[in-house]
Amino acid sequence: MMGHTSWRGSRGPSFAQILKKNTAPPPPGISMSYLSQRYAEDSNNNIQDLGTRLDISQKAAHNVQNAAAQPKNLPKELIERYKRGETHSVSALYQLAQVLPFQLELKETVTTGNVQGFYFAFCAVIDGVQYKTGMGLNKKEARASAARLALEELLPTLESQPQLPDASVGPPPLPVKGNESPCPDFQSERHIYERKNPLSEKIPHVVKSVFDKLLEKHPEFSSCGSSLAAFVIQSPTGYDVVAIGTGDFNTNQSVTPNGRILHDSHAAVTARRSLLRYLYRHLLLFYSKNCTMVKKSIFQLDETTKLLSLKSNISFHLYMNQLPKGAAQLPTHLRLNPLSISAWEVNNQIGLHVTVEGKVFSVFSSPFNQMPTKVVSMSASDKITQWEVLGFQGALLSHFIEPIYVSSILIGDASCSDVRGIEIAVKQRVDGITSKLPMYYCVYRPHISLVPALYPVEVPSAQKALSMNWSQGDISLEMVDGLNGKTLEQSPFTTSAAMASRLCKAAMLSRFNLVAKEAQRENLLDAVSYREAKMLAKPYQEAKNVLKLYLMQKGCGSWIVKSPVSEHFNM
Repeated sequence: MMGHTSWRGSRGPSFAQILKKNTAPPPPGISMSYLSQRYAEDSNNNIQDLGTRLDISQKAAHNVQNAAAQPKNLPKELIERYKRGETHSVSALYQLAQVLPFQLELKETVTTGNVQGFYFAFCAVIDGVQYKTGMGLNKKEARASAARLALEELLPTLESQPQLPDASVGPPPLPVKGNESPCPDFQSERHIYERKNPLSEKIPHVVKSVFDKLLEKHPEFSSCGSSLAAFVIQSPTGYDVVAIGTGDFNTNQSVTPNGRILHDSHAAVTARRSLLRYLYRHLLLFYSKNCTMVKKSIFQLDETTKLLSLKSNISFHLYMNQLPKGAAQLPTHLRLNPLSISAWEVNNQIGLHVTVEGKVFSVFSSPFNQMPTKVVSMSASDKITQWEVLGFQGALLSHFIEPIYVSSILIGDASCSDVRGIEIAVKQRVDGITSKLPMYYCVYRPHISLVPALYPVEVPSAQKALSMNWSQGDISLEMVDGLNGKTLEQSPFTTSAAMASRLCKAAMLSRFNLVAKEAQRENLLDAVSYREAKMLAKPYQEAKNVLKLYLMQKGCGSWIVKSPVSEHFNM
């Protein structure tokens, strides 16, 4: 473990400013859709303003007066005109935004991939969700490409609905006047809207269905649902749960050089390592050279980058039954009254955090001198922030695939009433970093919403240290003792007498070597240790260093690095 002084960073005032300017923004998909202007395109595909802004009450009245005049099949007509090539992609997307309605922004971003030459890049942001980046030789082409990519993802979902909404149907307008503070109004209206979002219903439903089925034969582990985290893949065929993790602790064991101890068994971390196993399986499908198996893989070769990328119309979502530890759990008085607090208090709360045996500490606190041999992990909030910049695939998989991000994060409402903390942790802390990152990497801004929690958050004390993991394709779930980092003897799945978890670093290195062999990447097989294999992913390591430095300069503190001893092993 690193020395005490190497953990600390400056305590500048930047996050006080961030919090003050983010106390009560307009909720995505509600106010902006009522305040938006009507758009159309001229002959040069430029967006033109055809009307004036209406205030909320006027717009609501306008919708009621014109409800009868709006044909209920208008969205279908728009879609058909676009498919026949009669409507330009940008125009079609803006018309859908007016009809459904939703908040839409086509914003300029940075180019992705190993692109030679000078290109412009745009992406569509719909209700806070960022879609794929479109590129072109000029801004018009890039904007059209971004709109086309967004429509490719949107249309299958819209067409799968039994009846598309007509133009008069929309989220409820925000109150024009009120005696209460704006924050409760904001959270109330946002909560109403998000529960009407199809994702907010479909994803929790499929997660609960899979988790309950896994526990049918093992009801003694049902309390693990309290901390449940799950990754869901969305494709034209629907929603599938591909990785599950639970847990609330990290190990109390010392660092070992064999890679067979799980250091961090918190739910989001466990689910993410389960996701890695799912990705390795699909890499093996792709490299199998069997046409049938290759078609089943979620990956395709990107001829530009020569890396694998997700097939079109595939996206990932993350469900968490409760807020992750760390900055996401922003105290109420900081969320609602930021003007009365000091810069130090802000940094202490929304800066970086660590966990020791499940307990959370700010990197600006100093309890670590008493535990020099303890394994210290970054908090789940900080790790999610890292994954939304570097990708959820990690260093080893970066040798084969482009960064993988989640499009949305859904948080259960059993222990929280809003998502301001995680919005700040995942998005605001890394504002402005994209231009500093190497090729392939960006700040991906997932849509974050509050949904009804699937399970209560109370856990019997005897089971608090338990951690469960499962990945699509597994015959059974695995139970781990989060404190000792090993599989339980009574676990439905065990690997060996050593009780090493299938999520441990040694197991991941074994899968990495297998994929490297199938991909005929001899240079990767020459790596003498787990650590060397990770360090060979140079763009990933560069992006990681940029992120750590950026967070420190922002006043978040220093990112803690575990002893390299834990990674100096080979199979």
